[in-house]
Amino acid sequence: MTAGLTFRDAVDTDVDTLVALIESAYRGDSSRTGWTTEADILEGQRTDPEGVLEVIKAPDSRLLAVERDGELVACCQLEHRGSHAYFGMFAVSPKLQGGGLGKVIIAEAERRVREEWGATEMQMTVISVRDDLIAWYERRGYRRTGRMTPFPYGDERFGVPQRDDLQFELLVKPLV
Repeated sequence: MTAGLTFRDAVDTDVDTLVALIESAYRGDSSRTGWTTEADILEGQRTDPEGVLEVIKAPDSRLLAVERDGELVACCQLEHRGSHAYFGMFAVSPKLQGGGLGKVIIAEAERRVREEWGATEMQMTVISVRDDLIAWYERRGYRRTGRMTPFPYGDERFGVPQRDDLQFELLVKPLV
């Protein structure tokens, strides 16, 4: 699974490709090829070029781009927040989901924030009704905290909710 993989920081010229990758993993019919789809709970966009560029340019942040044989196949956001790091904007090409690539990427992300930033914990937020996705993270050592934050209803930059019970739950994993 790691053969031919290259990890690098995303740059401005990656923005359009990254937006397409993230959208394909979460929204619309193409996302149904993989298992990370949010198409049944959210319509509209998952991100946009401005949001991706903001992550690339933000201080104490990086968008880790993952290539296989020169093709961008996955990405994740890493943000340095003192003693912990935030993990977000995780996307794997739907055609490659289910083959172990996600496990490799999250392990590399954890290694990088531990070694480069001295982070002792990784944090992320996941839509609380995404039981299959939360279970996947739990198998990687993350635990549910029960700490919820509201979904940004009315802000279509994050999608158009198809149900009224969406919220984000904080998941954490010690990295020491």
